[in-house]
Amino acid sequence: MERTSFAEMRCSLARALELIGDWWTPLVLRDLFLGVSRFDALAEDLGVSRNLLTRRLKALEENGVIQRRAYQERPPRFEYVLTEAGRDLVPILLALTAWGDRWAQPEQGAPILFRHKSCGCQFQPRLVCSACGKGFGAEDVAAMPGPGGAALPGTKLVAGILSARRAAGTGD
Repeated sequence: MERTSFAEMRCSLARALELIGDWWTPLVLRDLFLGVSRFDALAEDLGVSRNLLTRRLKALEENGVIQRRAYQERPPRFEYVLTEAGRDLVPILLALTAWGDRWAQPEQGAPILFRHKSCGCQFQPRLVCSACGKGFGAEDVAAMPGPGGAALPGTKLVAGILSARRAAGTGD
């Protein structure tokens, strides 16, 4: 079954999913963040086929999410590291992991715990407003049309809904 491409959609979420939206990619990124950086180790840890892992790593490298670095010349061997774009995905992966801990946790408990290096405390990832620092949930967010919004594939109906909200002055 061929996957639909989101590359041309006028939606930042769709375009992000084009880069990282298959089942294996977030797990590859998680492993890289946790220090599993060599091809054989990634394949072993994830239990993923070598062909599929090769395709995922190549796509992530082409899209600037990871970088391949040689660690041995003969035979040539490489490790993979997160780029700035890849490191920017880590909070998203942590938030998704926290959601999984709440709604899909294994019976044995959370497989990974996180410690904040600055304060040394174990923490649960949460999103906060960049302006006021308060946490928020779905009920606390109002979406507004952005400068790139348009009634095109990916936001065909959403653009109209957001424009109507702006015109009505509700934003809700």
